[in-house]
Amino acid sequence: MADDASIEIAHFDAELGAEIAPFGAILLRSESASSSQIENLTSSAKSIALAELGSRGKRNATEILANVRAMQAAIDLSDRLDKDAIVAMHDALLGAHYPNLVGGWRTDQVWIGGSGFGPHQSDFVAPHPERVAEAMDDLIRFVKRSDVPTLVHAALAHAQFETIHPFPDGNGRTGRALIHSMLRARGLTRNVAVPVSAGLLSDTRSYFDALNAFRSGDPGRIVTMLAEASFTAIVNGRQLVADLREARERWSDAITARRDSVVWRIADLLLRQPVIDAPTARRETGAPSANTARAIRQLADAGVITEFGNRKRDRLWQSTEVLSALDAFAERASRRR
Repeated sequence: MADDASIEIAHFDAELGAEIAPFGAILLRSESASSSQIENLTSSAKSIALAELGSRGKRNATEILANVRAMQAAIDLSDRLDKDAIVAMHDALLGAHYPNLVGGWRTDQVWIGGSGFGPHQSDFVAPHPERVAEAMDDLIRFVKRSDVPTLVHAALAHAQFETIHPFPDGNGRTGRALIHSMLRARGLTRNVAVPVSAGLLSDTRSYFDALNAFRSGDPGRIVTMLAEASFTAIVNGRQLVADLREARERWSDAITARRDSVVWRIADLLLRQPVIDAPTARRETGAPSANTARAIRQLADAGVITEFGNRKRDRLWQSTEVLSALDAFAERASRRR
């Protein structure tokens, strides 16, 4: 099953690697949102896009955006998976909101479930903090092995990471980022982050049960879980890409402009940043202010974007089609099997 899932992952990655559209950025955001939702952090695609523009109105959205940075760090650091790289992923995730929790391994006892007063009736008690450094050194040695099939390797490393629980908080999201780092390090993915968390999200109870089974000596269930999640995620990811392609084709019929114009550069931007303001459009396209303003008007007249917020200054526009596609992806991922 893991071999079949690996083949599907490689095919999906290759398909999108040949695309001009920025599907990599879209899938990375979608994967980060799904990973956050496993931790009960939910937000609409619009709120996440606004957070990317600097809005701090929705705390969940800013934390999901931090998870995007952690996922990106995991991919960027995949060529050197050591302690510093893992700590950097965790820092990208929590550094902005909880700076006192980052910078190294935990020094306190932690547990899952139960109450905040002690580990009584908890679901799992992580190793004593004095054992964390040695356990992580052992895990990092395992991560660097090259004689284990890639998806199996990533599943086992992820389960062991969650068992060690090396940080005070953010272990689940960092551990799922580690999966992507390993898939990239071993060359199974080269272009996109396959949204495996979206597959895990569809059956979180089985996911947590598989982690508990691993701790009881049964490694097979977490491997099976990650393989099944990969199949589910790829189906969902392909649907997202199809929805975005359809939107792009409709824009082609509505927009009358040269293919190398600022209008199309902003249209391409909307696929990865579905909420924009004029400064963002200007910065991302490199176009002068007048050309940017004219292109935004053309896109609005064509129905590609709509203005919202009724602002006289700092005006905002959104692509309803892209936002709807992203929210539909999240809704499909959250359906329980």
